Amino acid sequence: MIELAGLTKRYGGKTAVDDLTFSVRPGIVTGFLGPNGAGKSTTMRMMLGLDHPTSGEVLIDGERYDRLRDPLLAIGALLEAKAVHPGRTAYNHLLCLAQSNGIARERIDVVLDLVGLGAVARKRPKGFSLGMGQRLGIASALLGDPRILMFDEPVNGLDPEGIHWIRNLMKRLAADGRTVFVSSHLMSEMALTAEHLVVIGQGRLLADTSMADFIRENSRSFVRVRGPEPERLRAVLERTGGGVTVTETAEGALEVEGTEAARIGELVAGQGLVLHELSPQQASLEEAFMRLTHGSVEYEAHNGGEGPGAPDPPGAPPAAGGWGAQWDSRRGKGE
Repeated sequence: MIELAGLTKRYGGKTAVDDLTFSVRPGIVTGFLGPNGAGKSTTMRMMLGLDHPTSGEVLIDGERYDRLRDPLLAIGALLEAKAVHPGRTAYNHLLCLAQSNGIARERIDVVLDLVGLGAVARKRPKGFSLGMGQRLGIASALLGDPRILMFDEPVNGLDPEGIHWIRNLMKRLAADGRTVFVSSHLMSEMALTAEHLVVIGQGRLLADTSMADFIRENSRSFVRVRGPEPERLRAVLERTGGGVTVTETAEGALEVEGTEAARIGELVAGQGLVLHELSPQQASLEEAFMRLTHGSVEYEAHNGGEGPGAPDPPGAPPAAGGWGAQWDSRRGKGE
């Protein structure tokens, strides 16, 4: 488990992380979200002892990171996949990490095969593609078979097969009872991987909740209804009462809020009306995220005509994110 209590980091007059308190529990994949400049990388660096908090603390299974005797056996992290010595082979990169943490050599071949790099173990990473570099970084995180794993943008540079693989790997690690904490700007991937979300904006905690609750609480849900007799259909639905609201779209469909699709189907069937569409609609994770965080965006592009401060419309792609720095398992310092 990872526990943050009042974690704060200031750089001069700027507060990068502001009194963060939350826990990352074992057994589930926890997603870490926030706009660019929200303080995610600084938070993850403080978790690994790369930055020291101004106040507050982080505990890794009840201990501060700098008090862990063999860090890789407790927590593995991927923060910057390219932070490897260019003159070492993939095998020797892992060997250095293994020797500094008392890990048997045999474990190196295991993780290289696990991430699909067994055939290039004796090659230097400077010739690796971005996706291969990601796989080596993931191998480094898995080397000590730790109970806690942290990944920052783990699917960056991976092809579809690699994305599917890392998604299932994180789920398997969580199912095995491990603590899995992952930061990503790819909302579609996060929606398929994470069960719980921690969301921050401008260094402050905005949400600490399940994926389902986050989407429900930060989005509009309705049932889309369409049929050949829209006026009769609307009249039937508006007589329902009980807080049900009906809105007509430009395409002639009806958006019904305040009741479930099954109830709508029963009401319409009772009136002998034909339906061409009856579909529950819920916002995506991306739309819910943008709705919650639009007031916390530090770097925002403006579309022509919208004026300063107008948030991008729902569905607009989020900006690409930055990367934290990788850590050296023996010294606990950035490379």
